[in-house]
Amino acid sequence: MLELLAQSPGAWIATAAVIGLLVGSFLNVVIHRLPLMLERQWREQCAELQASNAQAAPTAAASPAPNEASEPFNLIHPRSACPSCGTAIKPWHNIPVVSYLLLRGRCAHCHSPIRARYPLVELLGGTAAAVAAWQLGYGLPAAAAIIVSWFLIALTFIDLDHQLLPDALTLPLLWLGLFSSLGHGSAGGAALPVDSRSAIIGAAAGYLSLWAVYHLFRLATGKEGMGYGDFKLLAALGAWLGWQMLLPIVLFSAVVGAVVGVVLIAARRHGRDKPLPFGPFLAAAGWVAMLWGPAIVARYLGMVGLHR
Repeated sequence: MLELLAQSPGAWIATAAVIGLLVGSFLNVVIHRLPLMLERQWREQCAELQASNAQAAPTAAASPAPNEASEPFNLIHPRSACPSCGTAIKPWHNIPVVSYLLLRGRCAHCHSPIRARYPLVELLGGTAAAVAAWQLGYGLPAAAAIIVSWFLIALTFIDLDHQLLPDALTLPLLWLGLFSSLGHGSAGGAALPVDSRSAIIGAAAGYLSLWAVYHLFRLATGKEGMGYGDFKLLAALGAWLGWQMLLPIVLFSAVVGAVVGVVLIAARRHGRDKPLPFGPFLAAAGWVAMLWGPAIVARYLGMVGLHR
């Protein structure tokens, strides 16, 4: 099977697309449940802190602990269910994209509409995997790019929904990038992963650059322009792509973010004082840089006469 994938680009791309569709279905679970899991953990920690304070000061009235369900809630349990009627989704109703089309976008039990977000994420998972497989060919660099793509998809939609880039995703992505740099050169000089020196400098520079911008903006305006999750996401991209790609990523994401923000404000779809998540723009710029960054930079330098 592996020999067939190595010898047939079409089979490799198709296999990556199918796996990406399946993983996209799981990404929907991550996007929906991970923020809820974090919220439960924060509430439990607050309840424990209140209980410890109440024990230290017995005369103070302790607030009741949040009444969370005793049933486990994680990425695996409970089974996926319709948000309208609560009916568990049967396996044959959970086939990526196909089930949505066959059910005409409605629950099989109560016929309530199913958000188009779910097949969209599945399609993004499959398309991103197929494009990475096509661009990088069969091998470990493509596999690494596919995994990074799935992380970026999950982070994008969580940030859009909650303005949150969870450490549970950004930090593993960062560490995977640093560890993968140890295998640089084993894939025939491919651009991904980069060498360890570029990865370490990229991770540090990625974090510190946005950290500096954040504090300078806060000193100048008294407002917070971005969150710490953005620092960690850029650090993760620096670990995977090296410090050389940081400036193109930041410039591209800032320009696109500014254009999108102006368009949304002009169309009255977004308030001037309402923050716009920066994570999706970083993720999109990082994905483009991962697959085409060196070629784009080389072409630009050639156009301005700096590339030899």
